[in-house]
Amino acid sequence: MKTCFSLVIPVAPYRDAEVLQSLEKLEYPKEMYEILVHHGPSASGNRNKGVHDAQFEWIVFLDDDAVLPIDLLENADSFIQNHASVDLFGGPQLTPPDDGYFAKTSGYVLASYFGSQRMRFRYIKGKENLNADENYLTTALCFVKKSVFATAGYFDESLFPGEDPEFFARVKKHHFILAYAPSVFLYHRRRANYKGFLKQIYLYGKVRLFKEKKGNTLVKPLYLLPSFFVLYLIAFVPLLFLSWLFVLPFLLYLFLAFLSSFLIVLREKNYLSFPLLLLLFLSQHLAYGVGLLHGFFQKHLNETFK
Repeated sequence: MKTCFSLVIPVAPYRDAEVLQSLEKLEYPKEMYEILVHHGPSASGNRNKGVHDAQFEWIVFLDDDAVLPIDLLENADSFIQNHASVDLFGGPQLTPPDDGYFAKTSGYVLASYFGSQRMRFRYIKGKENLNADENYLTTALCFVKKSVFATAGYFDESLFPGEDPEFFARVKKHHFILAYAPSVFLYHRRRANYKGFLKQIYLYGKVRLFKEKKGNTLVKPLYLLPSFFVLYLIAFVPLLFLSWLFVLPFLLYLFLAFLSSFLIVLREKNYLSFPLLLLLFLSQHLAYGVGLLHGFFQKHLNETFK
């Protein structure tokens, strides 16, 4: 018996849902899935409404600017049949081949080890993982049993854009099984310009501490590195007066950025992306670091003046 799905698509009031074009082409019995589109300013609120309205056990969250392969639900059904114990799973959101120069290059950065470390698995096809976490999963493509929400609760509407990782961490705390299925993937539009890219990464950093506070967890050292890098650059000139050795971390960073960019252009055969890769690597790390520092001072002030 094939699995039935409730497809939930949150759409901001000012946006169109490009994903609906792909849904028309899905090769899956039409009676086995429903499409629930919810408009509103809160992505989490729209998803929560979709959960309430869903009639099927498996709820599928999709971003409105996604492009779906025609066999998406067939592959998801196969994964479910082969992994009956899994309660939540998702797959990578790949960069569309028809994205423009900037968007495609920013996709290279997000999918690289130097740019995103373990979180790169959100953007590449890695190995199947039946013990996944936020490093592997996003709500751009996520399959969740409706019964999970009855136990773990819904998306936190106050935590944008950190509601995804907070929700996954909360579900995991309730001992549900989370999985990463590389066979279940879609294509997801990247930010089309530099301003959009900076804002995306900055907000990821800004919300990190609030996400950890919600779950009463500590920030992993890896997430703190960009902020230390920002503070290091601010103090760079005074440090050089103390010792020329303080230039070494910056030189090491430049070497890793050049090496990572060089390997990417060789692999992708997109040599024009090299200068932009260097800029985006530096911008990604600085934007996240500044965002986290902003979140730190905002969190500290909120607690001080309660």
